[in-house]
Amino acid sequence: QVQLVESGGGLVQAGGSLRLSCAASGRSISTYSMGWFRQAPGKEREFVAAINGGGETTYYADSVKGRFTISRDNAKNTAYLQMNSLKPEDTARYYCNHAVMVPGTLPVPLFDYWGQGTQVTVSS
Repeated sequence: QVQLVESGGGLVQAGGSLRLSCAASGRSISTYSMGWFRQAPGKEREFVAAINGGGETTYYADSVKGRFTISRDNAKNTAYLQMNSLKPEDTARYYCNHAVMVPGTLPVPLFDYWGQGTQVTVSS
């Protein structure tokens, strides 16, 4: 079973940047699409960004498009989320997971188990 560990979160002012990492162990992620999801207090977990196994195709939620960039380094078995121009509404706990990417539909998590996530807090 693959283990995914998120890191890189923190407290940042609005307009700032953070880079999240998702380090995988136990199995190579190179053949899997990867996704970032987030959950704010009192809200359901929502999709943020996804990238296919080779890194050629990416997909973003409308709320982060143009500000966030997902990438991956299969040699390091790691996925990343570069977050720029952060807004207070980006405050949430961020999680990574394998993703199911189907054209025309919103990517969904492949597995129903989650890691600890990493907290992102954006102050106004």
